[in-house]
Amino acid sequence: MYDQPRVNPPVTAMTFDQMLERVRNEGAYPTRERAAEAVRTVLAALGRQVTGDERVDLAQCLPVEAALTLTAQIPDTEQLTGWGFIKDLAARTGATPATARWDTGAVLAVATRLAGPDLLARILRRLPGGYALLFGQVELRQPQPAA
Repeated sequence: MYDQPRVNPPVTAMTFDQMLERVRNEGAYPTRERAAEAVRTVLAALGRQVTGDERVDLAQCLPVEAALTLTAQIPDTEQLTGWGFIKDLAARTGATPATARWDTGAVLAVATRLAGPDLLARILRRLPGGYALLFGQVELRQPQPAA
């Protein structure tokens, strides 16, 4: 895993304060504190799902504070579907699934821009179904083999 040299990642193009402001705008949150809460809970939940090089590369794209939230989590042994992710986030935060989905959309919209299309595609290939929509992407279904 560490034996291959990595290309130097681009310098984070956004500070944590800028990220919070973008999330606040994206989610139409009334305060920066509410945006910060959404960032912490969603990135912690994502940190329990994303593993391997994708996790490391995503962390490198995020501002330091956000990266620490993502990487402080121990990945779950069983990956959740996109809907499972929302239900788990709602249960952990005491929010409704609708609020958890809203928070996820606001945070991941900003994370998507930071990660870029190539890394996002790699992340989505490693996650179960349902995550593309959470990242604001179209989810194309693979044709099932005829029985």
